[in-house]
Amino acid sequence: MTTTEDPRPLQPLLDDAVIVLRAPTQVWSDRAGAIGVRPIHGVYHGDVRHVRALAAECSDSPVEWISTSPHGPSRVVFGGLLRGIDDATPDPKVRLLRDRRVSDGVLTETWTLASRLTTPIETTLALTIEPEFASLHDVKAGVAVAEHVEIEVTDAAASLRAGDRSFTLTAPGATVAVAGGGLTAHWAVRVAPGASTTVSFSLELRDASLVVHGAVDRWTGTSARPGATAHPRLDRWLDVALGDLDALRLTLADDHGDSGGGTADAFFAAGAPWFFTLFGRDSLWAARLSLPLDAGIAASTLRVLASMQGTQDDPQTAQEPGKILHELRSGALEIPGEDVVLPPLYYGSVDSTPLWVCTLADAWRAGMPTSEVNALMPALRGALRWILEFGDSDGDGFLDYIDRSGRGLANQGWKDSGDSIQWRDGRLAEGPIALCEVQGYAYEAVLAGADLLSEFGDADEGALSPAELRAWGAALRSRFREAYWVETPEGRYPAIALDRHKRPVDSLTSNIGHLLGTGLLDPEEERAVAGLLLGDSMSSGFGIRTMSTGASGYWPLSYHGGSVWVHDTAIIARGLHVAGLEDAARLVADDLLSAAEGFGYRVPELHAGDPATESSVPTPYPAACRPQAWSAAAAVVCLEILGAD
Repeated sequence: MTTTEDPRPLQPLLDDAVIVLRAPTQVWSDRAGAIGVRPIHGVYHGDVRHVRALAAECSDSPVEWISTSPHGPSRVVFGGLLRGIDDATPDPKVRLLRDRRVSDGVLTETWTLASRLTTPIETTLALTIEPEFASLHDVKAGVAVAEHVEIEVTDAAASLRAGDRSFTLTAPGATVAVAGGGLTAHWAVRVAPGASTTVSFSLELRDASLVVHGAVDRWTGTSARPGATAHPRLDRWLDVALGDLDALRLTLADDHGDSGGGTADAFFAAGAPWFFTLFGRDSLWAARLSLPLDAGIAASTLRVLASMQGTQDDPQTAQEPGKILHELRSGALEIPGEDVVLPPLYYGSVDSTPLWVCTLADAWRAGMPTSEVNALMPALRGALRWILEFGDSDGDGFLDYIDRSGRGLANQGWKDSGDSIQWRDGRLAEGPIALCEVQGYAYEAVLAGADLLSEFGDADEGALSPAELRAWGAALRSRFREAYWVETPEGRYPAIALDRHKRPVDSLTSNIGHLLGTGLLDPEEERAVAGLLLGDSMSSGFGIRTMSTGASGYWPLSYHGGSVWVHDTAIIARGLHVAGLEDAARLVADDLLSAAEGFGYRVPELHAGDPATESSVPTPYPAACRPQAWSAAAAVVCLEILGAD
């Protein structure tokens, strides 16, 4: 039987690839360290794949790679055998170790050839590099095209450039040459009996258009972690997750967000490989879930987002006064085949603004310095104004969204795929759409905002008063109870959303779990919601499904219609904990530990909603990003819930 490659452009699969990263730089390879075998492989910096393929070879023997050993997020060591230059005895005596390390803008590899032979080895080690400089977004769409590259070779080094992007190869002791459209480097090596020798090279990657840089200092959250818990799986997950969170930290390339002390404010990039930038919702949730370990990253994230808070009404960017952005890019983001073009500064998120307020209040309560909170009061007032005056596009009293540009995101909550808001019978909801969880965020935000204004005062003429905010929140709570609750064969619960006709969209989804702990529901309603989420139709055993198995649109590998998102489940666990439903919170946290174990403790963005009763490990969603900041931060939620056990 013969097979042919699918000619259609396809998004690369990620589940079996190895990544090392230090945002905004990442390297993807196979488990042997080879770069170029799979569509995702490459050396990336920012939103560009600088190198498409990179290979290590020995002139006198094939390399049989037998081991892959990660050392945190930014280093991995591959081990191989060179049996072509070994002796005839059974035990391997010649090894090649390939030590790969990544920092911001730099890839370094050290190759160690070690021998236990009684005779010397003389051979040549070779590196081949295929440059590309393709857009990350084209890689994702499966349509990557290499740019024209200018190459200049000098001694044991070379410079390669395509427009504003470039990289430099430095290979001490090697002979570097142009080969086709790429490079080769050769090292003639001699290994004495029972000894070893090393060669190394580095790639320094540059992109003048970058709007983000890597954080310089180490994240304090890693050192704030307590000692070993009573849960070995949690300890192992924290080891990986906190390292990933550290490696995902970024700062802005300009002076936005500078705290004034000379250190640029850091935030969590959303995740690898596609989202090495600032996202309002993602960066806020990751910081908020990490608060038990560090209030500093929440404070700096709040400042960065406040520095770009909306000031005008602009349908093309979805900007409105007081609104918190959705994402920041160095250029417009065009999604091939979807007629979506997002401007570099895009505000198409209905939940970033209330989440900003909630995170500010949580950070204040977690110890954010008073002076830093006070400095954000103008941004707070602007965000609260947006909630009360701009967030409701049709005047029905609920925060909603609709794409006014015609080329933005059709769905602007965390479930932002085109088919994510649907009825139980599978029909798609029509906008404007008012998501249920956004009403919970808004309710929590206005009450938290009232507390902040009461604490820090408000002397501005015409400013919102704490009493006005609390009254608005009480009215929202009453409206929600009247408009959202539905009765279906699966029970009584809040609808995922109201559609353009003010009808409650009746599918049972994980969105209702985000209402827990916000105060929008009363205790009896929270218990009812918890019971449904822990039932068989929603709980997979590896987390909470995004949609019930009772819905017509359910499919375990649907992006938002049956899969399990780790951060989504963690938010639900956190809400159960805040609501005092501790037994339920521990059950959900334990399911998250089972999922983490199944993925070797680097949990992906999402995984399939297949039940744990049918598989001992979760089924990957093969295009899921990993590491993902809010998925990694889920480990901190489990620490908060289970750490005292």
